[in-house]
Amino acid sequence: MTGRPLVDVANVSRTFGRGPSAVVAVHGVTCVLDRGDLIALTGPSGSGKSTLLHLIAGLDLPTTGTVTWPGIGTRAELRPGPVAVVFQAPSLLPPLDVIENVALPLVLQGLGRRFAREAADDALIRLGLGELRHKLPEELSGGQAQRVAAARVLAGRPQLILADEPTGQLDHVNGTLVIDALLDAARHLGAAMIVNTHDRTIADRFPVQWSMTSGRLVHCAVASC
Repeated sequence: MTGRPLVDVANVSRTFGRGPSAVVAVHGVTCVLDRGDLIALTGPSGSGKSTLLHLIAGLDLPTTGTVTWPGIGTRAELRPGPVAVVFQAPSLLPPLDVIENVALPLVLQGLGRRFAREAADDALIRLGLGELRHKLPEELSGGQAQRVAAARVLAGRPQLILADEPTGQLDHVNGTLVIDALLDAARHLGAAMIVNTHDRTIADRFPVQWSMTSGRLVHCAVASC
């Protein structure tokens, strides 16, 4: 891969608390993400996967080391737009209907409501969700809500997609649909994506797999890491 990496993580650690009660959630992690990387991040609960994802997303700051985004810009420029995060719990705003939720990142980028709604409608149709456009989040199943979150990713055209256990509360069928939607979105956009998952069948769908143990990234199959 040529050009600047999207993300450069250099000897990063994240400690919560102080003194004897301090917990090192991430310890000495170094890795690089390039455009088009599709990565499954695995490891036991409490191994630091979510914390690492939050550091890469710029949602949290490292205690030591640095996280930079050479191919994107500064931390202030990550959202809305270049970096999209999909959480395990439903992340749709209750007062907004489906199409408004999907259009929101584009509206926040100042691209105009008409353009945002057209892009949102196109993303919903692409993922087979057009019939849900005027439903409220409370009217959706868990699987539908997560697929709408994937449509919001596609509409926002991010360069980096970070999904933190996006299928953790779903059955196998709906979980597969959500991963299908996220992979389709990433490939359509040429975006990099990391999915944090405990599900081996999901991890095996990704060409690159990282794993964490006790806060350490113990395996990295990307040549540049």
